[in-house]
Amino acid sequence: MLKESLFYAKILLFGEYGIIHDSMGLSIPFDSYKGRLKFAKTESEETRNSNGHLQKYHDYLKSLQNSNSDVVYLDLKSFQSDINTGLHFDSSIPQGFGVGSSGALVAAIYDRYASGKISSENPKKESIKNLKDIFGKMESYFHGTSSGLDPLICYLNLPILIKSKTDLGTVGLPQDNKGGKGAIFLMDSGNPGKTEPMVNIFMEKMKHRGFRRVVKEELKRYNDACIHAFLNKDLKPLFSNIKELSSLLLENFRPMIPTIFHNLWKDGIESNDYYLKLCGSGGGGYILGFTEDIDKAKHKLKGYPLEVVFTF
Repeated sequence: MLKESLFYAKILLFGEYGIIHDSMGLSIPFDSYKGRLKFAKTESEETRNSNGHLQKYHDYLKSLQNSNSDVVYLDLKSFQSDINTGLHFDSSIPQGFGVGSSGALVAAIYDRYASGKISSENPKKESIKNLKDIFGKMESYFHGTSSGLDPLICYLNLPILIKSKTDLGTVGLPQDNKGGKGAIFLMDSGNPGKTEPMVNIFMEKMKHRGFRRVVKEELKRYNDACIHAFLNKDLKPLFSNIKELSSLLLENFRPMIPTIFHNLWKDGIESNDYYLKLCGSGGGGYILGFTEDIDKAKHKLKGYPLEVVFTF
């Protein structure tokens, strides 16, 4: 009998691209979307496709395990047997939208098939780092390279504060003020994005000294200040730094922002009614927004579905 553990989506509130170069990051679970491994009671095109994808992923993990003794040991025989009997990943997490669709799948596979798995209950800092390393190898199938952060959030179902590549741990979030006017929201761009080409563009841009300086100094400064202000629920510096961060992204990360949103992005900065930022690698999927007045933001962004994530 398969224990149907649920794995939720995640949102990287702060840290996109910066965490590659030691900026801080803050990622939170997002329970509006979820996925779980299931056996199909009746076969459909969707379950068939998912089952086929699991077979390809199994083959990748097998080759990884055969070629690298450092990779976590997974019971791939059981995984193959389950695939043969109709296993699929039943998920409502949209793919290519920056909210952890592959992360939830990796977490589910690890949870189900890892031998000597690290428990998700009250993990120590060293265990969290080990999990991140394991997940990075497992998720590389989907993105070419992976930090392992997305599956980590999905597996632990806890907010994670990344202080550096080697220093990360769970963190408490400020209390959500359900009646508040200020909000963090997701805006649907209408099209999925692909992580690997966006990261490739970023790595190419990092070859230029001016762009490297922007990432290592300015992006880091505004990003880290946003995290400190958010965790302390200090709204004035949060919104002043979000504005700077939004401007920096529009100026320096244009290829990662779908063209049709360039003017909306600029309008938010100029009107101060909302500020937009990347949600993950960009190129499509969701865009993350911050506003001091959600009703005003909804009016300005009418025509684009907004989903509130947190209220101030």
